[in-house]
Amino acid sequence: MLFRDERWPDGTPCWVDLMVPDRTAAAKFYESLLGWDIQFGGAETGYYGMAQLAGRPVAGVGEIPAEQAGMPAAWTTYLAVSDVDKSVAAITGAGGHVVAPPMDVMTQGRMAIATDSTGSVFGLWQAGRHYGTEVTLAPGAIAWNENMSRDFAAAKTFYGNVFGYSFNDISNDEFTYATLDIDGRPTGGLGQANGDYEPGWMTYFWSADVDAAAARIPELGGTVTENPVDTPFGRMLMAKDNQGASFQLMAPNEQSGTQEGWGA
Repeated sequence: MLFRDERWPDGTPCWVDLMVPDRTAAAKFYESLLGWDIQFGGAETGYYGMAQLAGRPVAGVGEIPAEQAGMPAAWTTYLAVSDVDKSVAAITGAGGHVVAPPMDVMTQGRMAIATDSTGSVFGLWQAGRHYGTEVTLAPGAIAWNENMSRDFAAAKTFYGNVFGYSFNDISNDEFTYATLDIDGRPTGGLGQANGDYEPGWMTYFWSADVDAAAARIPELGGTVTENPVDTPFGRMLMAKDNQGASFQLMAPNEQSGTQEGWGA
């Protein structure tokens, strides 16, 4: 387990949060599965919850407002930026769209929600008192974030232009995929979503035992949508929680490049 007490470099996936119809049900699911302690704020925060490991924030949990009832439960990946307003201008200039314009989150930071040029939703986070996730390389912490796009080439152009990533292409005959690199270090991924694969940004969480988690998820009301499988980067599974939000779990191995990206 590593702790981080400073801002994440621009372009790094620095935070994730979950919006659901029932925050209490979400807390029960993730606290049991990932070992989180979720502390919800008061009405002034919209009852937003901070999921913690070792007393440090790792993710957020919020409840979908009544006026947005019917909105599907989903995880959102936030990319670190130094200036949200300038980033929003770059996003619209590159063919993306603003879903929620820049706003201050008390003294914690400044945020916005946008879509890229292919329609994938993501957030921007300009750190104030809150830097983002403060725990890495531990069960329950964020392991990896990736955008699986219906148009890999267009998404690659968008993210390169807006965030200045370089790309390490690791594609082969079976898949199209590149890492999103900052100063030569992988911080996330971009791939081609084919067939019925769910497009958009996906969050992976570290797991000490993916197979045990696969057995536990249905007991908690979730669904394993892709059974555990060994990959060059560790053992993984894909699932939906008890309110339908998709996520992945990953038990890393010594070949996993995610350790380098999240150990930055």
